Amino acid sequence: MNRFGPPTSSNRRRLAEEGELEVFVADEQDEHEVDVARWSRLAERVLMAQGVTGDVELTVLFVTEAVIRDLNLRFMGQDGATDVLAFPIDDDVAQLGRFPDASTSGPDRPPAELGEAPVLLGDVVICPAVAARNAPSHAGTFEDEVALLIVHGILHVLGMDHAEPAETAAMQAAERDLLARFHASGGAGDTPADASPG
Repeated sequence: MNRFGPPTSSNRRRLAEEGELEVFVADEQDEHEVDVARWSRLAERVLMAQGVTGDVELTVLFVTEAVIRDLNLRFMGQDGATDVLAFPIDDDVAQLGRFPDASTSGPDRPPAELGEAPVLLGDVVICPAVAARNAPSHAGTFEDEVALLIVHGILHVLGMDHAEPAETAAMQAAERDLLARFHASGGAGDTPADASPG
């Protein structure tokens, strides 16, 4: 399910009217225990609260510091491990190349029928090791930090950003609201306004 590409800031999403919302969560690290089912439920609730319905897929990956460091350098141009990266899939990008492997040779790609495949929202990649280090001075507990990172990553995938002060304020307000509604830990609803991941 790794579909990494350059992050985009597109707010446009084509959402299917029918079908099943699916969140795929994979734990590809072993430093910190991750409750895959719990985080999948949180991601589903956040997506539904943000109006995402229909035949839609999102992937949440928990990875090692080495993996997120590599992704951060390759796609963000930043050296070092970070806590979360979001990779929205831009619906405006058409499938390129020939069928079946997008190469430059072979038959033309058959036209896709509307509703044939789910809408792929993107990937949220989280590093539990960095989250664990940041939690005490940030969101509180490890679980609170992971919940914040999931919400933060999903909001990025859905087009929110924090490049400007007004955007930052809107994103942090959405994070606080979603955490208060869907994260059962005691400290999550009280996430400080400046606790949004970078």
